[in-house]
Amino acid sequence: MYNDKILVSAASELGLDLNEKMIMDFSIYKEMLKEWNEKINITTITDDYEIDIKHFIDSLTVVLSGKFNGTKSIIDIGTGGGFPGIPLKIYNNNLSITLLDSLNKRITFLAEVINELKMKNIIPIHGRAEELGIKKEYREQYDVCVSRAVASLDTLSEYCIPFVKVGGYFISMKGPQVEEELALSTNAIETLGGKIEQVKYITLPGTDITHSLIVIKKLTSTPKKYPRGGGKPKKTPIK
Repeated sequence: MYNDKILVSAASELGLDLNEKMIMDFSIYKEMLKEWNEKINITTITDDYEIDIKHFIDSLTVVLSGKFNGTKSIIDIGTGGGFPGIPLKIYNNNLSITLLDSLNKRITFLAEVINELKMKNIIPIHGRAEELGIKKEYREQYDVCVSRAVASLDTLSEYCIPFVKVGGYFISMKGPQVEEELALSTNAIETLGGKIEQVKYITLPGTDITHSLIVIKKLTSTPKKYPRGGGKPKKTPIK
């Protein structure tokens, strides 16, 4: 039997209530994550408690930004094992979510999770952000782009902001030390059409781990030359 007390208690500390279906979905998701992780590299976190806190609860912290209400369209860039996209979908089934990752094996895993949980309006896509971000079916089509991917904010902004509608948001999930990244990325964010609206610090319940949510509002359309291809966002970030 799944011990849901840690997950439920931690969510409650964040002001989030989980019903029985959500708890069951998280349980199934966790077991699939552990099973598949033995075959392909999805996550280095395999302990039950750490999966609950460092993956599920951490993913749900973005709800505290207030940008994931209602029936919004979301794209999760560099989703990996489905974080934060699948926990967001479990918590708010009304969201329409696209999960983007560059590793096809992970996309296969995500498709299995979606099928097992009988989820609708959530699709996993294999591809690279800099390639999809220039295509009209994806460019400026989403209310919110979220990413927990490990990349510097200036690089990540070039990958993510092109997907966001004018008036929408890019939310970058980072660690506690973000001041230097913010300073180095301000010009890139503005060049891409965004502006930093808020930086929200959240301590994960039951831990001393503090993470940050960098909330960026899309004010104007992204210039057509972005995102650049050929690895340029990483090699030579916008200054």
